Order: sequence, then structure tokens, then C-alpha cells
Amino acid sequence: MVLANTSSFGYRLFFLLHILSILVAFAPAFVWPIVNARLRTQGATPGAEIGKIIRDSWTRIHGPALVLAGLFGIFMVILSSKAWKFSQTWVSMAFLLWFLMLGVVFGLMPWNERKAAEGDVAADRRSAAFTGILHLLLLLMVVNMIWKPGL
Repeated sequence: MVLANTSSFGYRLFFLLHILSILVAFAPAFVWPIVNARLRTQGATPGAEIGKIIRDSWTRIHGPALVLAGLFGIFMVILSSKAWKFSQTWVSMAFLLWFLMLGVVFGLMPWNERKAAEGDVAADRRSAAFTGILHLLLLLMVVNMIWKPGL
């Protein structure tokens, strides 16, 4: 069943941009932990240069992609005015989860990655925890988007 206004070109364009920006935003949350684990098993540490790249990628690439993912989602709600409403529970939950993700990506990750790049071992453990939080928030967001609670 196609819902009203969700088959338009504009809606589908923003849907495509929404999905692509999510991929850009969350790729590091899956790739960097694997890179760090591999370096540790080889007896190496990420080092200052790699730490700077990781930190900068959160604030310059992945964070802005997460912002765009939310904005594209907002445009999708606007463009599908007959199908989705801002007053629906699942949309409110999506906003809450999005704001939590933004808090982790812009509030916790850059500061913590800077400490990890300086050699702080505790910061390295916190990075794993913050990445796990992002994974959990992403899972909750996907569940919310698929089942749309309250609809």
C-alpha cells in the first residue's frame, strides 16, 4: 500500500538523501572499533595522527551527516503531510533518538577522542562505550522507523 504523498519525486529524493546520510554518519561507528582492535592485537596503538583523523572525522564528516539525516527526515514528514505528522508518537521518538545521537557525536566523541589521541587509556575504553551507545541508538531508531510505534 502506498501512502498519500510518499510516492512523489520530492519525497523519494529526500528518502534517498536520508538513507545515504545515515550511511555516512554511522560508518565510522562500525569501522573505527575494528581498526582499533586490529591495531591492539598487533601491539600497536592508533597514535596521535590517526587519533586526530578520527576526531576530525566525527566533527567534520559524520556529525554533519547525522544532522543532514535528521533534516532530510523532517523534510520527508513535511512532504508527506497526509501520511506522516509531527504529532505522531514515532516521529517524536525519532526526534528524541536523533537528539541523543547528536549529543553523543558532538558532545562526547570529539572530547573523548582528543583525550584518547593524547594517550589516555580510560578515554580509549570510553570510546568503545560511546560507540556502543551509538550502535544502540541506531538500532532503536531503525526499529522506530520500521514499526512506527503509535501509528
